[in-house]
Amino acid sequence: MNIAFFLTPKKDVVFLKTTMTIRKALDVIDAHSFNEMPVINSEGEYWGTLSQGDILHFIRGNPDPRRLLRFRIKDLQPRMLIKPVRINCNIEDLIMVSIGQNFVPVIDDNDKFIGIIKRSAIITYCYQRLFKKSMIEA
Repeated sequence: MNIAFFLTPKKDVVFLKTTMTIRKALDVIDAHSFNEMPVINSEGEYWGTLSQGDILHFIRGNPDPRRLLRFRIKDLQPRMLIKPVRINCNIEDLIMVSIGQNFVPVIDDNDKFIGIIKRSAIITYCYQRLFKKSMIEA
């Protein structure tokens, strides 16, 4: 199975940019009620995944609120390494990667971020295959 079937394309994904200030990142995360979001650099490559915890950890170490306006996401160090998968990844590897995270970032052959695969989409697929049902029947 081609994992592109599960892909939420970049145009439909809320993501952060490495050039954003920490304050702007907090605003975006808060506005969308996400705990973590993918981060893209200026070349369109996946940089990492930033969590609210990463930002709080940074704030705790830098209590001056004016610094939030000055520092950029690229100045942070995410505490958890979320590796992307390539679009040609097989379904078994995708399932293994998705076990410990809410979404899996997907990149193309040029390392450009092209979207995410949500763990819920993978679980739905596995459920349907396991029980041979559509979600309507369930």
